[in-house]
Amino acid sequence: MSIRHMVKVRRVAPVAVAAALALSLAGCGDDGQGKTPEASSPAKTSGAPQQPSASAGSQSSAPPQVLATVNGEAGVVLAISSVAREAGGFVTVSGQIKNTGDKPFANTAAWRGTELNTSGVSVAGVNLVDKAGKKRYYVLRDTEGRCLCTTGVAIIEAGQSVPFFAQFPAPPVTTTEVEFNFPTFASAALKISG
Repeated sequence: MSIRHMVKVRRVAPVAVAAALALSLAGCGDDGQGKTPEASSPAKTSGAPQQPSASAGSQSSAPPQVLATVNGEAGVVLAISSVAREAGGFVTVSGQIKNTGDKPFANTAAWRGTELNTSGVSVAGVNLVDKAGKKRYYVLRDTEGRCLCTTGVAIIEAGQSVPFFAQFPAPPVTTTEVEFNFPTFASAALKISG
């Protein structure tokens, strides 16, 4: 293969990968009402939890519903918008972390917890507590030990909002309320939908 053809391939490959990624993500996410598109689409080939797309909620112009708002340190606010029981036996908690302060917030190391060191900068330190069942649920992991949660949040600039999600093993169907614990924030009592 000549150098000229290799240059063309190198230019085309990133575009093809980006297009394939965009198409695969187009089917991910929810309909804004806490329901996944599984009911209207063909059966999935895997029962494994899927990571929500960061752009899934940005298609709607309406602001997301807020189930709970919890204040953290230095003006950081956690707004939880969804606690959904999903097919496959897991619960997804999602929302926004907003820095309402006037300085960048970089004290995110506590958010990763001590359970999952392979996830790096993440929100792997969050957990759910089923008080009635007396059980604590930690973030699910993939086959390489990384959390099924938001990663890469090291600094939140002043005024910036960052979406977050975390997936947990589902409590029994009789459990409809859990306590959500996010390091550096107060606990929040949440109702599970679905």
